Amino acid sequence: MKGRALLAVAGALAVVLAGCGSGGDSAVPPQGGATSSPDLLKNAPVAAAAAILPGSTMERIKQRGKLVVAEALDAPLLSQQNPSNPDEVTGFDADLAKLLAVYILGKPAVEIVPPATETREALLANGTVDVVFNTYTITEERAQQVSFAGPYFESGLAVAVKSGNTDIKGIDDLGGKKVIVGANTPAVTEVPKKQPSAEVVTFGTDPQAVTALLQGRGDAYVQDLTILASDAKANPQLTVVGNPFTKEPYGIGLKHGDDEFKKFVNDWLKKIQDGGQWAAAWKNSLGTVVDSAPPTPPAIGSAPGS
Repeated sequence: MKGRALLAVAGALAVVLAGCGSGGDSAVPPQGGATSSPDLLKNAPVAAAAAILPGSTMERIKQRGKLVVAEALDAPLLSQQNPSNPDEVTGFDADLAKLLAVYILGKPAVEIVPPATETREALLANGTVDVVFNTYTITEERAQQVSFAGPYFESGLAVAVKSGNTDIKGIDDLGGKKVIVGANTPAVTEVPKKQPSAEVVTFGTDPQAVTALLQGRGDAYVQDLTILASDAKANPQLTVVGNPFTKEPYGIGLKHGDDEFKKFVNDWLKKIQDGGQWAAAWKNSLGTVVDSAPPTPPAIGSAPGS
């Protein structure tokens, strides 16, 4: 992921989010700590028995009784652990991991192994985790070491304004405006490409840029959507408007060469897109701070390397 340094958690920390199973074609909400979005899981799809192929990764996960996921615990609105209830991890990535567990197991039984950015490939290669949900940008270089299902989400540069500003609804409204960007970020070059008449003002860090916006030293702040969403979560005076205007496709990391599992995960992803669970997960997380309708999910297989 660009622009975010994820906290490396010392020791073999694992968080198990266990729920009770269900029969039939839908899952029941989890019991216990993982109660962030029970309605989301209530009617989530469950794979047909025939889809759990003998000897496959899916069968091994089902026999184990839990899905092991590399996922952050410190990423607001994506996957964040509740400090007062460590069993509760909420956010967009966290909800998708629960939905995949439901699809395989009939219950949202997830064990989380927090990764560092540089360890994700190794965790997949050595079998420590089954999947990675970790704002994992798909690239052709990475695809030589891991397989990617998806993309499941498209981040990129977006626009934030002071809450209450109704004049700016996205990049198209930044002509002639003073636009705050982070130094050495893609926004430095992308904003002038989209809006040549904008006055670009750079700041060295994200906190400095947020402070400048809230102090009125700029009309808008352009940064990666996931960073802006985290900022908006911490600062109610800041609102993210519109959808990203550049593309950074996030994929679900899988062990390299496991084509059966990749097809299985892509089939699941299409089901939750069509069934509304993907949009519901977005509304419950990033959608709480982004002033727009749920974006259209990126086409599966559309990113080079996916």
